[in-house]
Amino acid sequence: MSTAPESGPEAVPQPAARPEDLRTALARLAPSRLPEFDAERAAAVTQARAEVSPAPLHRLVSYWAVEVAHARNPERLSRLRDLEHRAQSADDADLPGVLAQIRAILLDVHAEAGFTRQGDGR
Repeated sequence: MSTAPESGPEAVPQPAARPEDLRTALARLAPSRLPEFDAERAAAVTQARAEVSPAPLHRLVSYWAVEVAHARNPERLSRLRDLEHRAQSADDADLPGVLAQIRAILLDVHAEAGFTRQGDGR
């Protein structure tokens, strides 16, 4: 039995890191961002062809997989933005704690998007 919610952004599963799958999820989660995605995808395809390299497409997929993970959890994204704002004015005593919270959120988002770093234990 799935514990995923039946409605809302979190009801949309994290898609595979493929342009069409990401676009489909984005259409459900943040349709206003589709023009941005489509423009960036067209630019990445053009650049990949010009460079004869898949790197531009890898960058596109990496970026948008994280953006979709953010869109799937608006409360977490709001918390991240609040922490980023707090970090700008935090004093020396509070800053390490704020940065640790930001790091934890970013690690969770990147893991959800399918990206992990060695040594993070996630």
